[in-house]
Amino acid sequence: MIKQVLFGILIPFLGTSLGASVVFFMKREMSDRLRKALTGFAAGVMVAASFWSLLQPAIESSEKYGKLAFMPAAVGFLIGMLFILVLDLVTPHMHLDHSVEGPKSKLKQTTKLILAVTLHNIPEGMAVGVVYAGWVSGHASVSLTGALVLAIGIAIQNFPEGAVVSTPLLAEGMPKWKTFLYGVLSGVVEPIASIITIMASQAVIPILPYLLAFAAGAMMYVVVEELIPEMSEGNHSNLATVVFSIGFVLMMVLDVALG
Repeated sequence: MIKQVLFGILIPFLGTSLGASVVFFMKREMSDRLRKALTGFAAGVMVAASFWSLLQPAIESSEKYGKLAFMPAAVGFLIGMLFILVLDLVTPHMHLDHSVEGPKSKLKQTTKLILAVTLHNIPEGMAVGVVYAGWVSGHASVSLTGALVLAIGIAIQNFPEGAVVSTPLLAEGMPKWKTFLYGVLSGVVEPIASIITIMASQAVIPILPYLLAFAAGAMMYVVVEELIPEMSEGNHSNLATVVFSIGFVLMMVLDVALG
């Protein structure tokens, strides 16, 4: 069981690392078309994962509340969005469109970009940790296959995220090995967040529906506040929307067919 859990929580980190590795195959900055497509794909995967892997199990595990079965999912979702909003406000970082937030901050732009992606990886790591904690405890609404599907889905969307971190740094003249390292480091927070969540499983299980929805709300905040504006502004927004739908359907199929 321990090996299965460790394997599962490391899958998203592998996705980030593979995405960061694209710098070794690039000679110049990533094209705007490709960046839009990758962002749209990541957004589609995250939206589908938020519903089928997190919100749906949260609602199903709250059926004992009858007509109020929606309550844990609704409360957890809103608290998750509020949590990331607070982190967004107190952490100096750059948005994925590279616009600087917090003009008084003296942090370098590269550091802010890494902070932005690291910040967004926290709820994803928590989501994987919550689901695996539910499986370890034998919770009826969570299966090992479902947990693995969520981890794979997040790894899929982490691939473009790792690339989005590394390639702008390459364009600024940073050595490839160093841009790769920064991309990898941005994903380290995910397995750490997963492990912390699983270690707290005794406290997690009684409020599992709330925490599943919390992770969904946190992920949706990232999608709405960061990814959708990035994919919708400027040129190639139609391409980004089409790829968004591909990412959404892919994650939906994985979750429904395998979960």
